[in-house]
Amino acid sequence: MSQVTRERWDLGGTQMEELLSDVARFKGESLWQDAWRRLKANRASWYALVFLMIFGGISLLAPVLPLPSPTAIDLQIEPQPPVAPWQELGNDGFRREYWDLNALDESLVDLRQLIFGDWQLSNWMGTDAKGRDILSRIIWGSRTSILVAIAATLCSLLIGVSYGAVSGFFGGRIDNLMMRIVDVLYSIPFIFVVIFLITIVNEYRTELEDSWGVNREVVFYVVIGAIYWLTMARVVRGQVLSLRETEFVEAARVIGASSARIVFVHLVPNVLSIVIVYLTLTIPAVMLFEAFLSFLGLGIEPPKVSWGLLAVDGSEVINPVRIYWWLIVFPAAAMGATLLALNVLGDGLRDALDPKLRGKD
Repeated sequence: MSQVTRERWDLGGTQMEELLSDVARFKGESLWQDAWRRLKANRASWYALVFLMIFGGISLLAPVLPLPSPTAIDLQIEPQPPVAPWQELGNDGFRREYWDLNALDESLVDLRQLIFGDWQLSNWMGTDAKGRDILSRIIWGSRTSILVAIAATLCSLLIGVSYGAVSGFFGGRIDNLMMRIVDVLYSIPFIFVVIFLITIVNEYRTELEDSWGVNREVVFYVVIGAIYWLTMARVVRGQVLSLRETEFVEAARVIGASSARIVFVHLVPNVLSIVIVYLTLTIPAVMLFEAFLSFLGLGIEPPKVSWGLLAVDGSEVINPVRIYWWLIVFPAAAMGATLLALNVLGDGLRDALDPKLRGKD
């Protein structure tokens, strides 16, 4: 033992430098660092993430961009085809016509007029029969889809993760009761719930808005959020059931940690990888559901715009005589590209966060 100790402390300067360089070269990394490295190595998922960040930034900054107003009407005999950017970059025909914007969007539109004045881009993706610019309506409509997706995501995180973690941790009769409640909620045909709630809101719209500040959009967001936390709760419950008897949970119990601390400090962080992957797959489903409800007239109301309303406009111009293809192709391409990118990103995150693949290139 003494000889080993003496050799350890008798290392020369060169050997010490080599050991330190080896330590630096083989520096350890956390699960999230390893996942981020492998996500960047997956080109398809990385490009999907970059696309979503760019598209999300454009959507959120839509009031600042030199786009025509999405509601400015210029009645025409028929929709006008797209104009190539090299034929006409823009014009001075901007009209400030919007629905009731919030204070932030109003200030962003003020900034837009301060920067660009009345100049706006030409109709690069054409117009509809009412003269409204398709590119502007696609970008403004994506904001609605993003807001709905964020609402459903937050609802899934706050309700679904907490509900599923508590159910899985306590188990027994508590778990059985909580899961039966989920089963009952699953059995409810939510399309009829949406119709029922929207009908009530339309009947007492003025009273609800004046007394409670509840309008049709609020009900719409709440209903969609109430649907998509159920599956999240089941997913989290299954993971917590497999983790609650592990050594680190027993160690937390031994040192006197409370049940709430064990659930939210020790168990929930260990299921976040699966939660993140599931959320990337939930967002496309939420966007499609919003488009479906808006297509049926149960979602966003004009003059506001959403991808579902764009689908309605596109369906109205399909006839055997002539198809105005730009009213169908461009909105479908925007929605399809976004949903594809979300699914590709979700697939890449699933591989990147898989603990079985950790440390592998």
